[in-house]
Amino acid sequence: MKQQMKQLLHSPKFMIGACIFLFLVLFSLIYPLFNNADPLQMIGQGSFFEPGTYVSSQEVAGTSQYTLNVEAGNAKLEAAMDITTRSRMAEWLEKYGGVKASDIDVTDAKALATLWTSKYDETVKQTGMTSAQKRDYRNLNKKIIAAMSDADTIIATEDAESGELKQSGTLTSTDYVNTSKINSKRTFILGTDNFGRDVLTELVSATKTSLKIGIVAGLIATAIGLTLGLLSGYIGGTFDDFIMFITNLFTVIPSFILLILISYSIGKNGRGVMMVAFIIGLTSWTWTCRSVRSQVISLRNRDHVNLSKLSGHSLGRIVFFDILPYIASYVVMALILQISSGILSEAQLSMLGLGPATTKVSTLGLMMNWAMTYSAHLNGQWWAFMPVILDIALISFSLNLMNTGMDQVFNPQLRD
Repeated sequence: MKQQMKQLLHSPKFMIGACIFLFLVLFSLIYPLFNNADPLQMIGQGSFFEPGTYVSSQEVAGTSQYTLNVEAGNAKLEAAMDITTRSRMAEWLEKYGGVKASDIDVTDAKALATLWTSKYDETVKQTGMTSAQKRDYRNLNKKIIAAMSDADTIIATEDAESGELKQSGTLTSTDYVNTSKINSKRTFILGTDNFGRDVLTELVSATKTSLKIGIVAGLIATAIGLTLGLLSGYIGGTFDDFIMFITNLFTVIPSFILLILISYSIGKNGRGVMMVAFIIGLTSWTWTCRSVRSQVISLRNRDHVNLSKLSGHSLGRIVFFDILPYIASYVVMALILQISSGILSEAQLSMLGLGPATTKVSTLGLMMNWAMTYSAHLNGQWWAFMPVILDIALISFSLNLMNTGMDQVFNPQLRD
């Protein structure tokens, strides 16, 4: 065993998987120490704020102004003109604006925008273009003009006596503030979700909850499968036939169908985090049972087992002390797969609206359900679902990589 543990620590697949999984676990435990905010606190009064740093506009207006030789218009143009937009502009200028292709520089946003505003005319005959395309170009023209405009922003204050707004100052495009002097600011690395909650804080909490569900479900499924497999394989006879009948019955009906039926029958009020974990574990033990049984059948007639029988040792002692140690590595591998399966099952259930019904904690599946319900995937709000998908993928990948590394070490047929 000591030699096998050394081999395990030298297995690249196992170590990579273990490092990824350990990083996710440690991050979910350490992050709340630095940010102890409620992960389900609704911070934003709106849906799907983009990732970035948000500062108080009142505090910005009251902060000392600095004049820089950097016009904000350039940044506005760069933001308004992506590579696709510039290609469309160049195509129109060449076809309908009478501009040579050599005179169009799509890498210079300001020059291209200046050329566009001087040449674009929506009344020009645009042969071969649909009404929708013409409308898109008109909207694009308005967008470019708005980005190039350098009108001053008026700061107004309310008169205490009359209640009328009076101009108290102006902000030009060259006026800047030092953000380090602004106290009221909040950074959302992954933006906010449909309820205005910080996605990163929520994701960390959801990862911890989903891992808890996976571990509890994996332990339950492995315990049931291991116990029934050990007894069925060793005792044999009628008891073995009965256990195999129950196992085959659960195998014929897909476990996920059973999972859906049981979750639905329990009802929304009864589906807590631990209840969902228990249901997943209760419906996913069959393949562990069958695998353990086949291993025990090959071990029950070994010499050391027969010697224990002749010595008058009890059933429990023989099973748990003479047989179980020989399949311990296989049991650990089964547990790892059951944990991964439990996390994926919770995500699938939650996507169907049958996951944990709770307002106190979130899970990875619930975050996916919320993003899908509020059409984040259709509206381009990638920060609401892509980090969750990546997190689930990394957890499953790391656990399966650990299992593959262990299989190469403990399975004699796969050793080099």
